[in-house]
This record gives sequence, C-alpha cells and structure tokens, in this order.
Amino acid sequence: MSTSQDTQPTLAGWGTDSPTLDVTDTAKIPFQRLVRVELRKMMDTRAGMWLIISMAVVTALVMVIQLIVVLTQDLSVNYGDFIAGTTYSIGILLPILGILSLTSEWGQRTAMVSFTLEPRRAHVIAAKLACVVILAVASVLLALVFGAVANVLFGAFGGTVAWGFGINQFLGFLALQILGVLTGFALAALFLNSPAAIVGFFVYTWILPPLLGIGAALIDWFAKVQPWIDFSAAQLPLTDASMGGQEWAHLVVSGGIWLVLPLVLGLMRVLRAEVK
Repeated sequence: MSTSQDTQPTLAGWGTDSPTLDVTDTAKIPFQRLVRVELRKMMDTRAGMWLIISMAVVTALVMVIQLIVVLTQDLSVNYGDFIAGTTYSIGILLPILGILSLTSEWGQRTAMVSFTLEPRRAHVIAAKLACVVILAVASVLLALVFGAVANVLFGAFGGTVAWGFGINQFLGFLALQILGVLTGFALAALFLNSPAAIVGFFVYTWILPPLLGIGAALIDWFAKVQPWIDFSAAQLPLTDASMGGQEWAHLVVSGGIWLVLPLVLGLMRVLRAEVK
C-alpha cells in the first residue's frame, strides 16, 4: 500500500555537501487549478478589479444613454440594437484586461514566482489564455442581461418591444469579443510591457484602419488588397451576421497577419524570455 510519502518531494543526497530536492514523484499541478489561480490573480489585483468594475459600469451607462436617446427621439429599436451598443464599451476595455493578464506578471516581476511554482511555462500561458476567453464569454453574457433589461424598460416607457437577436447574431457578437481579447493578449505576449501593448492596441484599433481606408480610396491596386489585410474591417460582418465565403476568406487571411502571427511570435518570446 502506498503512503502519502510516495507523492512528497524528498531530499536526495542528504548528508552530502550539496543535497538536492527530488520532485520526480510529485504530482503535476492540474490545468483547471492553474485556470482558477489565474482568474483570481486577474481579479485580486487593483488594476484588474477596477477594470472589470469599470467595464460593467460603462456598459450599463451606455445602455442608459441609448435608452434615453431612443425614447426621446421616438426611435424604433430591438434587443439586438441594445446589444450592439455595448460593442465599443466591451471591445475597448476587455482587450486591455487581456493585456494586463500577461504583462502584469513581467512588469511587477511576479513571473519568476509563477514559473518557479509551475515550471511548465506553456501551461501557465495556456491558463491565462483560457481565462481571458472565459472573461470574454462572461462579458457577452453580461451584455445580454443588460440589453434585456434595457429592452424591457423600453417597452415599459411606451416603446414597442422586439427581441430580434438570433443565434447567428449572438455567435457573431461573441466571436467579435473573443477576437478582440485575443488580439490584446497577442500584443501583450509580443511586447511584454503594459504601456507598449496598450498603445499598440489603440494604434491597431483606431489609427491603422483609417489609414488603410485612405490608402484604398487613393490607390486603385491597394483597394483590392485592403480587404485582405484590414482585420478590423474584416470583422464588421460579424456584427450583423452577414458573413459569406468572401468575408470568411478576408477574416482568415487578415487574422493570420494581425492575430495569429503576433500571437505565435509573442508566445515564442514568452517561452524563451529570461525571467528576472
């Protein structure tokens, strides 16, 4: 019969000048435990906690403003319109949370502790990646709840309630938020620095798309290339579930350039970087 000593680390070479700790029989840390730990780390820090609170508050505020506007202007809206209003509030703050989930380890110099307790870096990074996807799904569910409340209030104040938000629209909205947070995570892995990754994300989000649009308007041959390299424009059909074969091709090619390639290069850097 095995005892608890079978799974405990033991000192090898005891009595010699340089004893070593034998951990060959110690059980590996389960992946689900790493995910739970990383979720706690993201929410326990002051920056992470206030960012999550700010995301919920801003999303609710967007709903209130949208509700006031449609009521005062006597506009006709449906449930999907209220959900669409949260795209920017979640789409801006959520990727920043994905950035901080990785860069905070390096900026605050806690990566050495994490990689000492779990030397398998790939498992730690995979747990962080799983956490940001979980938070993206949670944010989408929160937006659905806020949208439902706003739609009910719209009907209570005299508007016509319409629940025009199908499964395709939901999947498109979910994919949009997951792509956004993965883009932030890729930039975080590439730069390993919070300010640089955040600035890079805002340049990618707000500066690069207009520049590509101007280039397409001024240069004929570039107008044919632009749909294949403009990742932001390629994601737009996800918002109204109008993705076709051509749109999927644009999304895959541009996503390979602006998401997959930076993510692969960033992960290679994280796995090889010297921890100080």
